[in-house]
Amino acid sequence: MQEDIDLSMESEENKSEEVNTGTLYAVAKEAMKDYVQVYLDLTRKTNALANILPEHLHEFAEKLVVLSGIDSLLDPASTSAEQVIQEWRRRQAVPFDVESAITKGVYIQLRNRVENLLNELEQATNGFIEFDSNYIQSHPYMLPILQRLANISSKAELKKRIGNVSDNTISASAARKMSEILNQRKPGENMNRGQILQSIEPTLEGIVRDLVGRILLESIVANALDDANVTYKLESEYSYLEGVIYNFRADFVIPDEISPKAFIEVRKSSSRHASLYAKDKMFSAINWKGKHQDMLAVIVVDGPWTAETLKVMAKVFDYVVPLNRASDVAEAISAYIEGDRSQLKWIINFSIDAAN
Repeated sequence: MQEDIDLSMESEENKSEEVNTGTLYAVAKEAMKDYVQVYLDLTRKTNALANILPEHLHEFAEKLVVLSGIDSLLDPASTSAEQVIQEWRRRQAVPFDVESAITKGVYIQLRNRVENLLNELEQATNGFIEFDSNYIQSHPYMLPILQRLANISSKAELKKRIGNVSDNTISASAARKMSEILNQRKPGENMNRGQILQSIEPTLEGIVRDLVGRILLESIVANALDDANVTYKLESEYSYLEGVIYNFRADFVIPDEISPKAFIEVRKSSSRHASLYAKDKMFSAINWKGKHQDMLAVIVVDGPWTAETLKVMAKVFDYVVPLNRASDVAEAISAYIEGDRSQLKWIINFSIDAAN
């Protein structure tokens, strides 16, 4: 699926502005953090969701996470805790999907935000008919909706037609060009509210997809390391981890890149891409473990990896674990740092020397 708009990517400079303007990205990001925390709290209280009790499901968000994770059609707003547990027991053979469990609530908040934005925009534009350039410039967070109303399908086309813009900033020139497009098109005459809402869905999917990669998976692993009192650096916090052939960054290095004792890669895959991802991650492990022979190599996986690729990766990585067992590997890393050498399964002898 193509990228839809120049979404507000996370940075220290725009973080406060995102929150103040209520961009779709900012709303989704905060919702993602909230639901990640709900999920993590549930896993702590229920032994990784192995023993769910009614007292664990007091809140709407808790019920939503459980029901969404097992792909249940029950409405958490009208379902009791006991009914949620009964549904859980009925569907025990259904693999729990962490991404669905967390993102369902994100989508709910995003769609509520879109409804509110549409109400505001409909009033400001006389039913999506009259678009003022000053309004567009002063309301950049409307960009995802304006882009859809203008029938501009990609970020590349948007840039070509009005210039560089984002949902944090729209220049006067770009606002004028956008207003001209919209006033000529008059979308309110040929699009109803349902069609507008449907047209924005790809944008919401792009936002959530981006946040799954940026926040969801790594947040779960980071939380497990924090609970185990394991010191680490995120990919964004160091320059590189030295390897035999090339220097690159792992998702986590423990405790740091100077004296690494372990690295963790986190990867979601589909069965279609599993073999490709496995080859890439295995070579990274060989590259790093060849340079640091006493370093644990860990990969935390999510999604429908094939059994064969997981078996192959287990011949290189010391630990190949599913996302919902991140706490187990965090404890193993902690034990290794404390001196338990039994946690290290593979030593890789890999070097490159000149022929002469």
